[in-house]
Amino acid sequence: MTESETHTLNVPGATLRYDVRDAEAAESAPPLLMIASPMDASGFTTLAGHFRDRTVVTYDPRGASRSERADGATHGTPDEHADDLHRLIAAVGGGPVDIFASSGGAVNALALVARHPEQVRTLVAHEPPSAQVLQDREEAQAAIVDIHETYMRDGLGPGMAKFIAITGVNGPIPPDYTDRPAPDPTAFGLPTEDDGTRDDPMLGEHIVAVTHYEFDFDALRVAPTRIVVAAGAEPEGEFTYRAALAVAEGLRTEAVIFPSHHAGFLGGEFGQQGDPDAFAAKLSDVLGD
Repeated sequence: MTESETHTLNVPGATLRYDVRDAEAAESAPPLLMIASPMDASGFTTLAGHFRDRTVVTYDPRGASRSERADGATHGTPDEHADDLHRLIAAVGGGPVDIFASSGGAVNALALVARHPEQVRTLVAHEPPSAQVLQDREEAQAAIVDIHETYMRDGLGPGMAKFIAITGVNGPIPPDYTDRPAPDPTAFGLPTEDDGTRDDPMLGEHIVAVTHYEFDFDALRVAPTRIVVAAGAEPEGEFTYRAALAVAEGLRTEAVIFPSHHAGFLGGEFGQQGDPDAFAAKLSDVLGD
């Protein structure tokens, strides 16, 4: 794969930066966008390297890393991100493109397809963290709001400790979950003192906006876009796995099981290791490469 080339795109209220890796040879498939949120483009370094026969586009969502919002905030709503993606696709040729979208990026991509299905040929939506679609939505939403409020009140350590704790819950969120004793941040190597900052791109407004977003399933079901919802093989039963299955049900399809976990495509980025070789092979198969 050729070296990536960074571009700048001015959109309402923000300046986006995106990277284009051209295919090594003539290609017949459309460009492949790899997106997440709030994770930036650097998280796709390993995965992009497995698609040397495709032009791969990655970007930093507004408010994250190199893509600054005009107001200096570190978040955006799924609808704002969908509009950014619409403009980004226009900037790289107009589409249709294929999209691999993970976590919050999957929520944003589903919002994009509901509005602009003509721009996307195939969307692989990997573990969209939607509390809205769960049968235990009230408990899940309350727990997420509690994480956000803890972060805003007490800082990064206590907020992140609650986030890590909920990601390990297997099965529905118990009704008394928010009444239970708060986890100790030091158990996760997190600080207990509040440094006063509130610029974490995940625990701020992002975590509520993404998990509470209501999908337009009617529009998605009639879209010409082929939508594949992906769930990680491990650990089965946790929040994002259950959410992926519920989104697939809302689309009247079945989720496709991908290797590894929520960060299964990572190859050491951010200190996290998945199974990127197997993950890339499965993604290639699903895309039909």
